[in-house]
This record gives sequence, C-alpha cells and structure tokens, in this order.
Amino acid sequence: MLHNIGNAISLVFKSLMNRRATAILTVASIAVSAGLLSVVERVRTDTQASFANTISGTDLIIGARSGDLNLLLYSVFRIGNPTNNITWESYETIGSRPEVDWTIPFSLGDAHRGYRVLATDLDYFDHYRYADRRKLAFWKGGPFATASEAVIGAEVAERLGYDVGREIIVSHGLTETSFLTHDEDPFTITGILERTGTPVDRTVHISLSGMDLIHSSGAGRVPAPVEGYEPEAITAFLVGLKSKISIFALQRYVNEFEAEPMTAVIPGVALQQLWGLIRVAEYALFGVSAMVVLASVLGLLATLLVSLNERRREMSVLRSVGARPGHIFALLLSEAAMLAFLGALSGLLLIQLGIVAIRQFALTEFGIQMSVGLRAFDFHVLAGILGIAVLVSVIPAWRAYRNSLADGLTVRL
Repeated sequence: MLHNIGNAISLVFKSLMNRRATAILTVASIAVSAGLLSVVERVRTDTQASFANTISGTDLIIGARSGDLNLLLYSVFRIGNPTNNITWESYETIGSRPEVDWTIPFSLGDAHRGYRVLATDLDYFDHYRYADRRKLAFWKGGPFATASEAVIGAEVAERLGYDVGREIIVSHGLTETSFLTHDEDPFTITGILERTGTPVDRTVHISLSGMDLIHSSGAGRVPAPVEGYEPEAITAFLVGLKSKISIFALQRYVNEFEAEPMTAVIPGVALQQLWGLIRVAEYALFGVSAMVVLASVLGLLATLLVSLNERRREMSVLRSVGARPGHIFALLLSEAAMLAFLGALSGLLLIQLGIVAIRQFALTEFGIQMSVGLRAFDFHVLAGILGIAVLVSVIPAWRAYRNSLADGLTVRL
C-alpha cells in the first residue's frame, strides 16, 4: 500500500517536473496569495494585541470633556492632543473617593526630539501596568528624585544613544525641531526603563514639578520637590479601583461631575470602539486577499485546462500501459493538490521569515509586537486553498477522464 502511494507521488512529481516552468509560476502565484491572506490576519491580530497590552489593570481614564477615543489615544498611545486640562482640585476630589485604590496623574504638551514628554509622579512607576499586569522595570538607574531629572523609555535611549547621566533639553510642541526650547532647564537622565513594546518606550518621563518649572517665569523660580507636589492643572489621570463592581458608578459620577466637565472611559470599551471603526478596512483587506487567492486558484485551473491538449498523448500512453480512467482523473487532482500545497506552504513559511526580518522594525517604529510561528488561521488557509484547488481541478480532471485512448493516439493533421 505504502509502495503504491510512493509510486503515485513520484509519478505526480515527475509529471510536474516535465512542466517545471509552469509549475514554479503556479506555486509562486499561490504562495503570494496565501502569504498575503496570512499576513493581513497576523497584522490585524498582532496590532490589536499590542494595543491591548499597552495598558493593563487600569479601570478608568479620566480627562477633560472629549470623545472617548480621543481621550484614550492621547492618554495611553500618545496620539493627538488633549482638548483641555483639568484642575488639581477635581483630581483630588475623585482620587479621595472610597472606591478608588490608586491614581496616576500626568501632563502632556512638550517633546524631546520628536518623543513625547510625560509629566507624572512616582505612583506611575508603582501602579502602571502593561501586557498581563506587568510592572515597569528599570534597565538602568532609577526614578527621578528632583524636578530636574528624567526617566526615558528604551526606544528613546536606543535611537538617540542616551545613557544615565546625560542632560537633555525639552521643547515646546511635538515636532522633532522646535523654535521654543527650554534651554535654561535641562533634565538629567536618572533611569532607562526596560523595553515594553508600548508607547512607554517612546516617552520621556519627568515630574509634575519639573513640567511646571520649565513653564514658569520670573526671578523667583525655585524647583519644587517631586513628592507631594500639587500643580494647578493636569492633562488626565489613570484610576485603579478596589473593586470592579464600582467602575460604572464612578464613571457616571465623573461624567456628571458639576465642578467641571470631564470624561471617564473604560480602556477596554474604548478599544472595542476603535476596532469597530477600522473593521470596515479590515474587511476590505480580507476581501482583496480573498480575491487574490481566488485569482491564483483560477490561474491553476487555466494552466491545467490549457495543458490538456498538450498532454493528450501522455494520458494515452499511461492508458496503454494499464492506467485506468480513474487513475488519470486522480493524477490531475493530485497534481493540482501538490501545486496548491507547495504554494500555500511556501507562502506561509516565507511570511514567517519576513516577520523575523521586520519584527524589530515593527516594534520600534509602530509599537507592534509581531509573533513568529504558524497559527490555527494559517492551517485554515492551507486547508482552504488545498480544498479549493482540488475542487476546481475536477473540471480538467473530468475532461481528461473522458478522453479516449484512440483520441489520444490519433494524429491530427
């Protein structure tokens, strides 16, 4: 039995090798389509996972009145700008409620060579979590202790070549070049955070007192202490609750806050809104990828149909040495299956090599952690392309089945 199967595979392989140029082009076409379908799904899922891993363990994000997505994007992903600030009194009022376990205040607005500057307090390093509730850790040094010290993310250190002890200048605005720099108040780097694969890697962290220092003026400017400093206003703050049960009650309280208009969003809910907005684009990409797969399979069908006339004598010779019509039928199905399998498998494996090559770039430039390894979806792609290829190859296989021995051996003038 195994010997017969081995002979059949060998026959199929030799048959394809006789038309190696056509076979290679067909395999390449199917490889491209399978790889495209796989990479679209992988980018989608890895992007969602990377965004979801950016913040963990935070129950609410509270900021000035704005849209939920806008608040999520500028507070967590450092994308966009806040609509307004909120007062420190409002922050303390909400932070002192009995259901609140911890809060992390922060202010945005400045940058260093294109990297966002985030002003916060030491609770940031104690309570901020990412991925599966992983705590921020220092690769070198430690947190800031004075208003003139800073902590930088791993990407900032790597791309700019910074180390602990280096002095940096913060600029107003978010562009890499700025006409308004705070040259009179340099910051000394005291710590470099370990890589997280989140926007934390692309952030320069200073204290709230440091942020106020660089924006203050007058002869009496004195750096305030980091601990216990109370600025007049902040951009937003993160909230961790003692019990998840109180999330919606506190959210309603904040959204109806009378002292000033504020918005409280649940990170997970806001992320789902974001995915809902881009779902149309995801479907469009999947549709294009599916059309490419269909085109490659139809190309396989056209190749088999065109080659039938050229192979009529080959089929007749096989019939003359004992092959039955069913064998001819199975031969063409097997050729189509082998081409589809080799093409799809090649495409999926090449995608893995491509991910290995670009994963560091994707992490550094876009904060997307690309995973390596075949997934269940990849095997579904492989099985789907194989099934469709076998299905459409029934047409040329049936035509070959019906060709008679005499028709194949007849010399046509």
